[in-house]
Formats: sequence, C-alpha cells, structure tokens
Amino acid sequence: MGTLRAFDGSLSSHPHDRPAFLMCHPKHYEVDYVINPWMAGNVHRSSRQRATRQWEQLHSALRQLARVELVEPQPGSPDMVFTANAGLVRDGIVALSSFHHRERQGEEPHFRRWFSESGFAVRDIPRVTPFEGEGDALFEADGSRLWAGYGPRTRVDSHQHLTELWGVEVVSLRLVDPRFYHLDTCFCPLSSGDVTYYLPAFDRESQLKIEARYSNKQRIQVAEADALRFACNAVNVGRTILLNEISDELSAELELRGFQIVQLDLTEFLKAGGAAKCLVLRLSELDVTHADRSRIAPPTAQDSAYN
Repeated sequence: MGTLRAFDGSLSSHPHDRPAFLMCHPKHYEVDYVINPWMAGNVHRSSRQRATRQWEQLHSALRQLARVELVEPQPGSPDMVFTANAGLVRDGIVALSSFHHRERQGEEPHFRRWFSESGFAVRDIPRVTPFEGEGDALFEADGSRLWAGYGPRTRVDSHQHLTELWGVEVVSLRLVDPRFYHLDTCFCPLSSGDVTYYLPAFDRESQLKIEARYSNKQRIQVAEADALRFACNAVNVGRTILLNEISDELSAELELRGFQIVQLDLTEFLKAGGAAKCLVLRLSELDVTHADRSRIAPPTAQDSAYN
C-alpha cells in the first residue's frame, strides 16, 4: 500500500479529464456479522486471499479507464471496502453517509477525514434519517435527476436533504426485496440513457416511476438469475461496463447497445452482499465518467496510491 496523496484535479467537468473513483483495499475484509441476507450463513466463511485477488482484478480493470484513489482500510471496519456507501458526490460536495447499522457507523470518521483532506465540502445527513450514499442514490447519466432508494437501509426522509443540497429532482424508489437492500444492487442508469434493473425489487408505485421516465426501449429488465449475480451492481465508465459474471443473454444485450462488457469474478464479495459497484465510489462529475470516448489514455504511475 503506497502513501495516500491528496485528491486533485478530478472535480473538473472538462470532458477530456480522466475520470476518478474511490476504492479501499480489502486488507480487513471479512464477513464478521449479519446485516443483510447475503451475510447469513457466510460469517467467517470468506477468503481474504481470494477476495484480495478479485479486488485487484477489478482495481486493475478500472485503472485502464480511470484514476483510482484509495482510502486507507481500518481495523474493525470489514465493510469499508464497499466505498460506494461512503457518500454521494456532486459539484465538489459529498453528502456523507449516516449508516443505519451500528456495525458500519465506525467507518464514517475515516471517510469524513479522507473527503475533507481531499478537498471536498462535506455535508452531513442527520442520524435520524439514515442515508447510505451511492449505494442508495444514483444520478441519471446526464445529471438531470437523482434516483434514490429507501427501505432496508436509507430512510425516505433523507431524500429531502439531497433535494435541498443540489436542487435536483429526486425520484424516491421503495425497495421491497431484502436481498436487494441498496438501490445499486438492482438498478443501474447507464451512460447511453438506458437503465438495467430488477423489476421485483421495487414496489408497484416505484415500478411506475421508472416506466414513466424511461421508454420501453431504454429499460433493460434483468432476470432473477442475473439479479442474484448482482448484474445491476455495475461500474459504468463511458461505453465500458465492469461487473460480476453474468449470463450470455444479458451480456449480448448490453453489447448490442454499444457497450464493452468486462466480467470479473467477485464471488467473495457476494458473500457480504456486494459486487463491482459496491466496491467503487464515483468522484468525478458525470460528464467526465460517462463521456463516450473511444480512446482513454493508459494509467500512469501516479494514477493510484496502490502498487
């Protein structure tokens, strides 16, 4: 692990800037408790060695597309590897997460310190209205609206704070399947304007909201088998999608829409209820991360603190 350096330059919205994301090495990753259905039966049954190999493959693949900043892993915070839950970033501001479960609340000061030292303006969401960052809040590709999940972890009351913070339309979606406890486990807006999602994860009112804002052609409904592989828990950078292994049918559908699909074995993280997107937090503005560029410069030695 190299020395962590301050984040710089990635807040620019210039379309030629290199995208930036945040990850955390799984040095302390373990399934130590049960706070979602995926963890049940997997306590102390994960392999940190395999998890590290899988994380390194994702890290390497993402570095071909973007800068990857690292936050230092901390003892006693085994889920800190899931950086998507740290907060939500827009316009140089981070809405810092206020975790629902006590087991993850210890991560908050470490993420707060990283964002503060990296030049972000930190805004708090009150503890009485838990909010779990990009895990439960995903911007439309053009930034025009914010899709915000609620139910198992995030409280719907927290969405008002997001509206006030950025003045953006917030569309609240209720999650009703405990297996899909965060929005990013079952819903993924893509750079093309399309969306992949698992329909039964939402109540009927929320399903209608999705249908009202995406045309039939834009909606890609994933089957349960792919949803359980966390097919919607994907990292989309330009026309590339990084995700856990999925079916040939879904991969072909996404390729027909012009995406390059990079499938990775992330099964050790599924034991804790996470996959590619859970392990990555967007730092750059959307017009940088979602820019349709056929050529992206290879990473330099300074693009990451991890060696």
